[in-house]
Amino acid sequence: MPSIHVCSLALLPETVRRTGASHIASLINSATPVERPADISPERHLFLGVSDITAALDGHVLAGESHVAELLAFIEGWGRKREKPIVIHCWAGVSRSTAAAFIGACMLAPETPEEMWARLIRELSPTATPNPHLVELADRLLGRRGRMVKAIAAIGRGAEAFTGVPFRLDLPPISRG
Repeated sequence: MPSIHVCSLALLPETVRRTGASHIASLINSATPVERPADISPERHLFLGVSDITAALDGHVLAGESHVAELLAFIEGWGRKREKPIVIHCWAGVSRSTAAAFIGACMLAPETPEEMWARLIRELSPTATPNPHLVELADRLLGRRGRMVKAIAAIGRGAEAFTGVPFRLDLPPISRG
């Protein structure tokens, strides 16, 4: 079954190995080194150098529409086949990565209500706190008219943690009809 796995940077190598993932999306500060596991080719690793912020702040990179468009294109490229899992991570596996997983699930399974994905993420990871700025940008790009933003607001902030509880979102298979 196609799946999106979310984890922290510290758990990246183990998660890729355990899941047999074919793609990685890293949403992390641009100065943070991310060692790509050897079995992941460079074109299957997206690195978005963005800070975990929701408004402009000196010395940090606020995600913009171009970052989210790049994320959407990367996930769509993986999602066309969905043969092996994708791993999405950030520093702690709490905010940027959970937002990216939510965004990917909403894009790849548009028939599933946004609030269902948000509630599922909360059930799977009590620490998940999807970055609302990333979600807002994706909501606009995907034409969701605020539904993604409302769904994330409804689950509220996750439990405080230094590192998030990793989780897996199972996606519906691609219809071959």
